[in-house]
This record gives sequence, C-alpha cells and structure tokens, in this order.
Amino acid sequence: MIDATALAEKPVLTGSRIRLVPLAIRHAAAFHAACQDPETRRLTGTHHDFTLAELEAWCAGSAGRADRLDLAIEDRESGDFLGELALSQIDPPNAHGSFRIALVPEATGRGVGSEATRLLLGYAFDRVGLHRVQLEVYDYNPRARRAYEKCGFEVEGRMREALFWDGAWHDVLVMAVLRPGRGAG
Repeated sequence: MIDATALAEKPVLTGSRIRLVPLAIRHAAAFHAACQDPETRRLTGTHHDFTLAELEAWCAGSAGRADRLDLAIEDRESGDFLGELALSQIDPPNAHGSFRIALVPEATGRGVGSEATRLLLGYAFDRVGLHRVQLEVYDYNPRARRAYEKCGFEVEGRMREALFWDGAWHDVLVMAVLRPGRGAG
C-alpha cells in the first residue's frame, strides 16, 4: 500500500554532492535556460519550445500538486541548479510510478544524475511505498541507459519508432526498477 501523502510533502533529500529540493519559481530561469539547450532537448525528446512564463507557472504550481513529486537538483555547496526530476503518473492500486530526469549540460558525466536518481528511488520505495518505477529513454542515449542500469533499472521493452527527431524515427526503451528485496514475483 502506498502513502500518497508522501507526494504532497515535497521533501528535501540530501546526498553527498547534491540536494533535491521542491521545484519552485526561483528555479524557473535556470530551468528555462536548460530547456533551450539543443542537446538537452534532444536527450529529452522535447519538441515543445517552453517559454519562461510557462516554466514559471509550472514551477510556481509544483508545490500544490499532491499527485506527483517535482524536485530541483541543486549543488550542495553552491546551491546552483543542476537539473530537475519528477516522480509522476502514480498508480496507487498497483504501487507504480513513472520517473524522468533532465540535467543542465554542465552537470552531465559527473555522476549527478545517478546520485539524484538513487535519492529519489529511495524516497519512492521507502516513503511513498511504490513497488515499481519506470522510465523511458531514447535508443540514441546509451550514456543515460548505462546510468539507469547502475541504479537498478532493467530494459523491459522497446517501443519501435516512437520518437521522430531530426528527420528520423527512433526507438524508445522502457526501463523499470522494482522495490529492493521484493523481486519480480
């Protein structure tokens, strides 16, 4: 059984190098800058060109969303915005949720994403009580796939040619991790 109140709490989760904090309007400008980066857009498959006003509204409203958890990733020392992540599409009867993460270009390749993912998974399994967390990753992003595998995700399937990017079709891999100690059965 999951504890849906854990999604409304908007925790602060602290790791060795980063801190996950509730996404707030103070993150909107840095979030917007990251959304303008062509490589970030490619890795996240983002076709929509988000305006600063759209992201300000999204960030301002995230604290009031009791059905999902949106957190900013900050550097523990400097407080710099390193990205954002979300636990969403919660299915209470099946104790299942979806995960996504996006880092600013300067934060990639440093283990920030893996640390943030592990922190959020710990909260998802231990506090929310989820049994399964899934994500989608594009076939042209093997670095992210390896990082997810290091965090316990396994490829469960492939959605063939589900993303059209730069004039070509790409597969989307579905990956999931189960609550530690529970196994598949």
